[in-house]
Amino acid sequence: MAGKYITRAMEPVLERAAGEFPAVVLTGPRQSGKTTLLKKLFGMHAGYASLDLPDVAAAAVVDPRGFLDAYPPPVIFDEVQHAPGLLPYVRERIDADRGRKGRYFLTGSQNLLLLEKISETLAGRAAMLRLLPLSHREIRGFGDVPMPWEKRDGAVEAGKIRSKDLWKAVLRGNYPEPVSEPGRDVALWHSSYLQTYIERDVRTLRQVGDLVSFQAFLRMLAARSGQLLNLAGLARELGVASNTAKAWISMLEASFQVTIVRPYWANIGKRLVKAPKVYFTDTGLLCHLTGLRDSEHAASGPMAGAIFETAVLSEIMKTHFSRGEIPEVYFWRTAAGREVDFIVEAKGKLIPVEVKLSSTPNPAMAEGIASFREDLKGKAGPGFVVHPGSIRLPLVPGATAIPFWDL
Repeated sequence: MAGKYITRAMEPVLERAAGEFPAVVLTGPRQSGKTTLLKKLFGMHAGYASLDLPDVAAAAVVDPRGFLDAYPPPVIFDEVQHAPGLLPYVRERIDADRGRKGRYFLTGSQNLLLLEKISETLAGRAAMLRLLPLSHREIRGFGDVPMPWEKRDGAVEAGKIRSKDLWKAVLRGNYPEPVSEPGRDVALWHSSYLQTYIERDVRTLRQVGDLVSFQAFLRMLAARSGQLLNLAGLARELGVASNTAKAWISMLEASFQVTIVRPYWANIGKRLVKAPKVYFTDTGLLCHLTGLRDSEHAASGPMAGAIFETAVLSEIMKTHFSRGEIPEVYFWRTAAGREVDFIVEAKGKLIPVEVKLSSTPNPAMAEGIASFREDLKGKAGPGFVVHPGSIRLPLVPGATAIPFWDL
């Protein structure tokens, strides 16, 4: 049985974009809910064509004008990266009647290919939005059906969720299908997702000759989630060229499977770490790749800190994307060892966010935030220590401990 629709935080932004632009482009990883969302909001009046199907994509490539005649606007074109040559003809139709808004809705799961083509052809004509898997706030709003990790009546209250429920949710991940269908075998779902991703996106984006090595690379990268990225070391360990490893990372970033977080630079007279950090987009996929199948093992094992950091970063990114904003997220680490997990640029201020596994916050947890605020006087805003418990507590001046569920 298909899962029920889960309301997405982006809906008002998407509706506003459709009222202001002739085209809307919605990108994001496969199965993040792009098509479902567009059909929910516009499907009553819009046609639909999936360019993921080879015959449909071929029709669009062979006779683009005839294809557009067959699908008059408003229309949803799914996975449009399979027929990028269609975009100039979409522009032609838009320019013939620039006053009409909300005519073309385009989705894609490969960011680089789409952005290159759209910057050339639909600049100024299309709103660009990104949809990641569900945020935990969206999942909590889905209160009429019991979540897989907790039998309950009614919606979850943020301050009353137990830590073990958090880890069950983290292990399951945030893709709409396994969340909305509690009976699904989550390990089988993630395995099938990876196979589909490798067979479709990987083959499309790069000519990966050795799929076995690429899958090994994925698992090795997952084991290093949240760590400084040493591509040369990864390549040596795997026995591939450094350029190959670099191309694979670019591909994973382009298809929204990982996020690269770069260090924040400021002229403060201190040596700062230069290497970026890598995080997986979804905690469920991260746990699956690292062999974690039990929430207690995930919570108490050596990957716990990295998994929780991944969950926090994911929520930060989703919050910005749901508002139609491009998040500016960095990390801060000095050669002397001072560090803050995430620096979020918002409203002209740098917001330091530290992630801690302890549910009992104390002032020592905010030392990195205090140091960052001292070094970045005038630029740094109040910071937050995010933890898995339920307490909201001021720790030191300019730093407050907040539960994960309050993000």
